[in-house]
Amino acid sequence: MDKSIHHSPLAFRATGLALKQRIFSRFTFKKPRIVPAALAVLVQSLSAVAVFLSVLAVGLFATMHFSTFSLVLMQALFAMGLCVLAGMASWWRWIHFGFPLGLWGMSMLHMPNEVYLVGFLISLSLYWTTFRSQVPFYPSRPIVWEKVSELIPSDKAIHMIDIGSGIGDLSMHIAKTKPYSQIEGIEIAPLPWLISLVRAYLKNSTAIFKFGDYHQLVFSRYDVVFAYLSPAAMPALWQKAQQEMCAGSLLISYEFDIPGIKPSFCIESIGKIPKIYVWKM
Repeated sequence: MDKSIHHSPLAFRATGLALKQRIFSRFTFKKPRIVPAALAVLVQSLSAVAVFLSVLAVGLFATMHFSTFSLVLMQALFAMGLCVLAGMASWWRWIHFGFPLGLWGMSMLHMPNEVYLVGFLISLSLYWTTFRSQVPFYPSRPIVWEKVSELIPSDKAIHMIDIGSGIGDLSMHIAKTKPYSQIEGIEIAPLPWLISLVRAYLKNSTAIFKFGDYHQLVFSRYDVVFAYLSPAAMPALWQKAQQEMCAGSLLISYEFDIPGIKPSFCIESIGKIPKIYVWKM
């Protein structure tokens, strides 16, 4: 018998299972992922619809007058409930609850339209693509700069990048304490980046600040990558670090760890200051 056509039942079974998996994988659709900001808009929109339908329903059975505040409060409560049903983070509940009430309160102040325009432009320049990156602007504290500086070797020059550098505090501190090293910061929000440029010029700092998305960087150029991002951004950061960072380089994250990836070591919390996580690549 020709051995090339002789197969055991187990081999046929394994081949059949593999073929079945390939067929089903072609017809399996992944659940679409909605970024939190888009989901927040959807929640508020559905809440407004729910308020409108509720008022119509009540009007079918009774004559009732709703004050503006009562409608706004209904919007806030509906939004909070939908936020829970949508599985959004707990802090989003208070944002959804406070947003309609905040708008109503601002409207009662009768401020000029220019005030809202200025507020919008400032918010836009601060948070820019937060809806996509899910990384809000939030500066670190001096004790964090000192602890990170202690992780940087003093006996040799290194190349470090601070991704999401904000107004440049940490980068300028490291540049001052490690004068022989090259320290860079990259920031995607226009206003913090511009402030960091001006501050670096006024302080005569050697830190270099770039405007842009850190995903466009090549991590292999750096000995140290520091990040103060958000939990949502950490998996993508780790994937990029794994692919690009050189052996022996350091990935440092303030406050947020990487799910499922054990750090090489941590700097424990000091008072109200969260942990600093360090991975040696």
